[in-house]
Amino acid sequence: MLKGKVAIITGATRGIGKGVALKFAQNGADVAFTYVSSEEKAKLVEEELAALGVKAKGYKSNAADMQSATDLVDQVLKDFGTIDVVVNNAGITKDGLLMRMSEENFDDVIAINLKSIFNMTKAVLRTMLKNKAGSIINMTSVVGIQGNAGQANYAASKAGVIGFTKSTAQELGSRNIRCNAIAPGFIETEMTGALDPSVVEGWVKEIPLKRGGKPEDVANAALFLASDLSTYVTGQTLSVCGGMLR
Repeated sequence: MLKGKVAIITGATRGIGKGVALKFAQNGADVAFTYVSSEEKAKLVEEELAALGVKAKGYKSNAADMQSATDLVDQVLKDFGTIDVVVNNAGITKDGLLMRMSEENFDDVIAINLKSIFNMTKAVLRTMLKNKAGSIINMTSVVGIQGNAGQANYAASKAGVIGFTKSTAQELGSRNIRCNAIAPGFIETEMTGALDPSVVEGWVKEIPLKRGGKPEDVANAALFLASDLSTYVTGQTLSVCGGMLR
């Protein structure tokens, strides 16, 4: 479904990002991905993707920094020739009640979860405008739609992603560049694996499908939005949440 396409995926050495990278590679896309710390993990992901018969390369890059995002896109263009799909997946949480939340924790979450999407989208625009085609996929969250106590910074950043997505879709639609968001619910990753089982059980009880999602569930949605199956879909937020939002 993505044969001949080049995708950039930010934050793809684990969890949802890695799931998207694998799904794209399985469907023929060449994959450039970013990481911030572990070069060893990045090499393993490179090898796993390359074993699927595609070109794959990891780049140490901080998408929250505009110059880093611009340098990344320039390097990917040198290495891969073009960019067809961008998945803005990089994100962090620094949870806490508002009364105790530091300005630094608020700023960090906004920078990495929201400003990084502005940086990456701005950086790839020239290429996509030249190609008169492109798909930009931004990871938001159900928390960005309904909020969550103790996550004012995270919820604000993810709500901002939705507003940014809708606005850029309106600006870029006439150039055949699509921009959509995916709102995952409770997805079972390395991060959620560290939670107390009783907490996880409580969340699962509230989900109509009675299970947590897998990274592959989100990756399937990203595959749809990256592929030609969704050429008339833009400005949308697709919830992948097992029915949490209803």
